[in-house]
Amino acid sequence: MNVSAGPVSTATNTPIIQIRGLALSFEQGGQRTDVLRNLDLDVGRGEFVAIVGSSGVGKSTLLRVLMGLAKPTSGQVTFGNDPKAERQLAFVFQDARLLPWRRVLANVAFGLEKTAADPLERKQRAQKALNLVGLGDMANRWPHQLSGGQRQRVALARALAVEPAILLMDEPFSALDVTTRENLQDELVRIWSATGKTILFVTHDIDEAVYLADRVVALGGKPGEVKSTRLIDRPRPRLRGSLALAELAQAIKADLTAQLTKGDDWVI
Repeated sequence: MNVSAGPVSTATNTPIIQIRGLALSFEQGGQRTDVLRNLDLDVGRGEFVAIVGSSGVGKSTLLRVLMGLAKPTSGQVTFGNDPKAERQLAFVFQDARLLPWRRVLANVAFGLEKTAADPLERKQRAQKALNLVGLGDMANRWPHQLSGGQRQRVALARALAVEPAILLMDEPFSALDVTTRENLQDELVRIWSATGKTILFVTHDIDEAVYLADRVVALGGKPGEVKSTRLIDRPRPRLRGSLALAELAQAIKADLTAQLTKGDDWVI
């Protein structure tokens, strides 16, 4: 059952992502596994939406469906057109996945190589994206010369360089130390505010979700489905660790507590 808890976003702009009745199953060794079931979700243009839930609930699978890397069993996904965007979607993974034989600028420009942009334009756009993430002076470095946080910034710059309408981010900060993770959270909010991109951000960390997002969607159950949607109606910049955010995080955890089963991996 799809339960809505707390205030829900009432954005009036036309959704840039519409998901209706999405389900995904697969068969292996003669056994059928249902991953997602009856999932409905709208994401407004320019909205920052976080998706939380336990391991195996289908968060990353949902992003793969949106990217066209996994085919749903049933349901429909539609995207609103953004005339300012070169690409509809760009993906930022948990691992930066930089090419070790390319310098930083060439890594950022990689996604532009199949576009109509000429080499000079590709270089200029890659440098602009690096400047946006605060690494403009590291264009000529090699990936191995960067810290983990810097590599993730390069990965974000690579996604931004293709000028997408929507950024899909799959636990991009989870492998980083606490200080680096918090710094990158603040950087992401700054970049989102500057660019107006729509962001769909998957995380295990409920505190991270309520700090970053306009709205938090909690997936629970097996198969995964939407258990609650909560508007994070706190002003920005937000105070990390504030009582208001802590109460919202606890409310979202409570939305899911009854849905957790033995073996689920949960982090708050």
